Amino acid sequence: RRLKGKQPPEGFDMIEHAIEDFENQMKDAVNEEHEGKRKNELSWRIHRIHWEKNRFVFDLMYKRKALKRELYDYLCREKIADQALISKWRKPGYENLCSLLSIQKSATNFGTASICRVPMASRAPQQRLTPNVKTGCISCCSGD
Repeated sequence: RRLKGKQPPEGFDMIEHAIEDFENQMKDAVNEEHEGKRKNELSWRIHRIHWEKNRFVFDLMYKRKALKRELYDYLCREKIADQALISKWRKPGYENLCSLLSIQKSATNFGTASICRVPMASRAPQQRLTPNVKTGCISCCSGD
């Protein structure tokens, strides 16, 4: 995934294996067999792997403070990490956000946030385990 001639900053070799593992999982998810699945379900695993990779970078940078700013900026600049999603996680109420799609009001029929942004306790009983159509997330708001 490295760009030719562009040397990654110090510390990249420590996380390179994990990043490559996420990239391989993503390739498998993209090439996954789609027999018997609805059209929307094909992207659910892709969203999940994207979330996990970015959560890995977020935890290293902001929770464990094991990532230097220079390396973090490199990951964002090279599109290895999703800077917009990670910056949302730093804001109150968005700590467990599954995807930027779930807060994009233009992506829903009624101009509201996704079902996964509604806390489980506030949902009607028949909606308790209804996943987000685009991401497959059941409840990123409740943290479950």
